[in-house]
Amino acid sequence: MKNIRSHFVFTKQQRSGVFVLLVLIVVLQGIYFFADFGSYESNEVDQQKIVSFQKEIDSLVLVKQIKKHEVYSYNPNFITDYKGYVLGMSVEEIDRLHSFREQNKYVNSSKEFQQITKVSDSLLDVLSLRFKFPDWVVEKDLLKTTSLFYQKDINKAQVKDIRQATLLEYKLAYRVINFRNKLGGFLSLEQLKDVYGLTINDVRTLREKFVIKTIPEIKKININLAAASELSSLVYITDYIAANIIDERVLREGFKDLDELKYVAHFPIEKLDRIKLYLTIDETQK
Repeated sequence: MKNIRSHFVFTKQQRSGVFVLLVLIVVLQGIYFFADFGSYESNEVDQQKIVSFQKEIDSLVLVKQIKKHEVYSYNPNFITDYKGYVLGMSVEEIDRLHSFREQNKYVNSSKEFQQITKVSDSLLDVLSLRFKFPDWVVEKDLLKTTSLFYQKDINKAQVKDIRQATLLEYKLAYRVINFRNKLGGFLSLEQLKDVYGLTINDVRTLREKFVIKTIPEIKKININLAAASELSSLVYITDYIAANIIDERVLREGFKDLDELKYVAHFPIEKLDRIKLYLTIDETQK
């Protein structure tokens, strides 16, 4: 029995092997728990994607919040009880507006809205930012405002006045003044149509902001007595047309009416009304 060796008795070499095995196991376990097997670059890219995605989510949430609380433009004439309450108006202020509207009247400006409702200046400053009145009301107020500032005499205006009132280019403003001087002064604002280079909108703007206060003294030309050179002194009539007028006058043995000028060859019929301002057939005006 004494010669039988126990299975748990190891030689020196066996004990060394067991020790080495235990050390390997411990090392491998440590590597497994503490080592990062993923690449650093991959983790960095993933982290950047996460941050970008989070920012996108945050921006969408913010946009949703803004849209939720956004107040759109509105006509103050149609403020309901609920709308007025949301806007911060008192019951009395809302009732004043409704009483005014029951008379079939409309508020046409922020100032008038305050006069009717008696809202405070601070509340009006906030509410008026979203007021939207019909286009015709806005255009009427704009025309009224510009009339107060610009109703100047076009026969006294200078180039700088034209530019300031209409924002026309210098050359166009200069043409208006130059054409006026050649005429001796505008007799009608319709003559603005004859200024070279002006568009329909330019003429409309000038007519809105200027008036004729000074009527120029014009000596009318007798169409039945004037020579061709006298007729051609008018801005509207060239030497060629003046000669044609003389020919037509001879053919008719004198003009009976200024409207007969439309039968003159190559006469600018579209300008006849303006040209007639400078002509006469009355022999007393020699």
